Formats: sequence, structure tokens, C-alpha cells
Amino acid sequence: MTGWRMLRGLVDGELRLPGDPGFPEACSPANRRFAGIRPAAVLTVAHAGDVSRAIDWARAESVPLVARGGGHSYAGYSVSSGLVLDLRRLAGIRFDPDNGQAVVAGGTPMKAIYAALRPYDVTFPLGNSDTVGIGGLTLGGGVTTISRAHGLTCDALVSTDVVLADGTRVTASAREHPDLFWACRGGGGGNFGVNTSFTFQVRPAPAGSTCLVLWSWRHAVEVLATMQEIMRTAPDGFSARIGITRSSGGAGVVSVVGHHLGPAAELRELLAPAHAVARPHRAEVEDRDFWAAATYLHHSSAGGAFAVRNRCVPHPIDDAGLVALVRAVDTWPGSGNADGAGAALFAWGGAISRVPVADTAFPHRDTRFLLSLDTSWAETDSPQVVRANLEWLHALYVESGRFAPDASYVNFADPDLEDWQRAYYGPNAERLGQVKRRYDPDRFFAFPQAV
Repeated sequence: MTGWRMLRGLVDGELRLPGDPGFPEACSPANRRFAGIRPAAVLTVAHAGDVSRAIDWARAESVPLVARGGGHSYAGYSVSSGLVLDLRRLAGIRFDPDNGQAVVAGGTPMKAIYAALRPYDVTFPLGNSDTVGIGGLTLGGGVTTISRAHGLTCDALVSTDVVLADGTRVTASAREHPDLFWACRGGGGGNFGVNTSFTFQVRPAPAGSTCLVLWSWRHAVEVLATMQEIMRTAPDGFSARIGITRSSGGAGVVSVVGHHLGPAAELRELLAPAHAVARPHRAEVEDRDFWAAATYLHHSSAGGAFAVRNRCVPHPIDDAGLVALVRAVDTWPGSGNADGAGAALFAWGGAISRVPVADTAFPHRDTRFLLSLDTSWAETDSPQVVRANLEWLHALYVESGRFAPDASYVNFADPDLEDWQRAYYGPNAERLGQVKRRYDPDRFFAFPQAV
């Protein structure tokens, strides 16, 4: 306990140990799959100086340390058996209308960013879950509903303040520490330091329209095929999530959730071929300003435990692949989680693909669709149910390898991924390793899939 008392005396933030009030909430991950991992302590930092002191202390005491923003790491990498740096009090945003830049504190969640930018009617590519933190989103790239038109979250990044593995603080930008800045644009969170602040170039918030269209299960293959064709020629202003899902005790559902930076009349025209191949049983297409669209597209979940695997697909999936995908989802073994399981194609391309691969650490610029495969279960489900779900997901991932490459999006981190360096980072993996050796030569920032 002497070491923890020393740390408590060094910082202005709040240090919680097991048994302290608020400890379970402070260390609980969003993905309950990893709820059994308990840290030795959680430090809710008050400012960047606390981060520096905590790193210095952890190095001296040989205590593993991870930073946690929103806690949404799919693979549970924002929890640890050592010290967790809780960044949630590093929250806030300053917007300068003179240069059009927003400075966002490193632990700020999406809900707070939307609220702060709305009075100015400006934005940059942001996530659609209230509690996702700005750090994880940005550092892994950040693909959002307006990314086909406006690029990735990391493409809007101007600079970032980072506390390094030796406790020093630097600002990384195109002019200062440019190699670190490059790595922070898609190289994944937790690899090179603790990012305490981000500066973004904003743009006017675009008005547009949204859609939610649902079809019955028997139309899955034809709707998936048609929507892929629609997205092949769609304007950059239209982005869609094309999904097939199953839940216990319910019929399968085929869905398209979309955001179009144009009027609803145009969006209806874009969707017309999908309506023609199969009549939907629900179709909501509405004009919305940017803020109403963000609220409408907000992602909600039943919570609990889940697992996600993904592949970055550079071309539409052919009919044989779609048939195999639908059949596999139809065999989901079931669980007690209302979120169920399924597969989704997130439309990429557009402005994402117009940035050269080597310009940022994010390598998947040629991806046409992100194929996301997921399953979920309740914490009360038996070990047999959990095992059946994970085995089903693994089989689905292997099956999808027949029509999709092994490349994966690091923000949908997959703890079961083999050859993850190549899958996450492709041709940028070697340079990321060089940046790691320069800024963290002792590999102080370490987790199972750390660069």
C-alpha cells in the first residue's frame, strides 16, 4: 500500500483502490466480456500533469499502465490488472471561430462534443455513440456516417498533445514530431503515449436526410446485392450500414440505415432499386438537419457481453458469398442478449479513399465495405452458451475469408485475430514499429496487440 499512498500524494486526481466507493464503476468496461479483469487501482486524472506523474510512478514501481477514455475497446484493452488511467475528467472543448479549429480534451465523449459544437453549427467526423471517447475514435482512424464525404476523424486532426512513455509532454503535428503525428492518425490507441488533447479543423455542419429501411429475412441476399451496387455509384454524400441480424425468439431482419448529405427526395431515388427488388415492411426517409440526423442515427445497445470480428473488403461480395453469409447468420445459436448477432456492411470509399495510404497510419484507404460480424450474450448465460456463440463467430469469420481478405479495422479490435500487425496496419506496420521504438523503446505501453 505504500506505493499507492505515494501515488495518491503525487496527483490532484482521485485514486480508487478495490473496495473504495466508485471503484467498480471507474473500471467497468463497456464490453462486459472483459468484466472479470480487475485493475489494482484506477486513477481519475485531473489534468495532463497527473498523467505525467502517474507514468513516472508506474515506471518506478514496475506497475503496468493503460489509459481509458470511453472504455469502448472491443478487445478490452482499456482495462488491465495494473493501473488504469481514467481520462473522463479530461473533458471539454474550445472552438475558435477565427481559425475554425476545435480543441478537444482527451477524455471527452461524443455527446459532449456534439453539444459544444451545435451552437456554432460546425462539426468534424464524429462517432454515433454518446459515450465513445474522442481518443480511441481518432487514434484508430474514425470512420463515421459523413466520412465518405468528409474523410476520417483523423483526417481532420491538426495536432495532438501527448504524454510519452518517459513522462514528458509533447505536441505532435505536421511540423512538430511529424512521425508521431502520422502514427496518431490511424495507428491505434494506447501505443505511443497518452493523448491528452486533440485539435481538429471543423467545417459547417451539413444538412441532409436519413433513412431506416427494413425487409423480411427472405429478401436478404437480393437486398444486400442491390445495396452494394447502389453504393458502387452513389455520391460521396450518401453512406449506409447494410445489415442482417437475428435475435433469440425473433425473425431475422434486413436493414439499411443511411445518412445522405442531400434532400430526402434524392435519398429515395438512390434507394429505389432496393425497393424495386423487394418491398420493405418499414421505410423511413426524412429530411433532417445535421443535429437531428446525429440524434436519429445514435447507436444504442442492450449492453452485456459481445464479440466482433471484421474484414476490410475492397470489392462488393458476390452472390455466392452473400448466400453463404446469410446462411451462416441464420445458424446463430442464440443467447440471452437482446442485441442478438449478425453481419453488417459499412460503406466506405469516397473521401476516405482519396488520401494516399502512406500519408497517415490508417492503411485501409481502398476498402469498399467494412464487413463486421458480431454476436452477443448476457452475463447470466451459461459457459456453454458463451462457447457456442464464440465458436459460431469464429466459423463465420473463417467462412467470410473465402470472399474477403484478412485486413481488419483496429477500432473494431479483435483479440482473436492472427497476424494482427498485417491485418490492422498493412504496409504501414513497419513504419509504426519504427515510431514505437523511437517514442517507447522500452515498450512501457504494452497490451496483447500493442505495436
